[in-house]
Amino acid sequence: MEHNRYNSGRKKDAAPLQEAFEELLKAYRLKDKFDEKILMNAWPELMGKTVASRTSGLYIKDKKLFVKITSGPVKSELNMNRTKVLDLIASKFGKGIIEDIVIL
Repeated sequence: MEHNRYNSGRKKDAAPLQEAFEELLKAYRLKDKFDEKILMNAWPELMGKTVASRTSGLYIKDKKLFVKITSGPVKSELNMNRTKVLDLIASKFGKGIIEDIVIL
């Protein structure tokens, strides 16, 4: 029986890189933290230039998104539309990543 030098002993059906990465995140219990970082980086894209330029701080703790806004009118607009923002986040990142938003 001839040994194939290209056969490294790995599974023939190797998982695509994204699936392997997702499994790695789950195995090390880093999935939530990774998703939170992705969300924080996507904040300007999600909310638009006006809100993003008036956001001075953003962090997540216990599935709550804390947003520090420097403009009173933008702050009150976000407070009135909290459920819309939560729905937007859920549609882009899935349910469960953020359960509440606190506007500071």
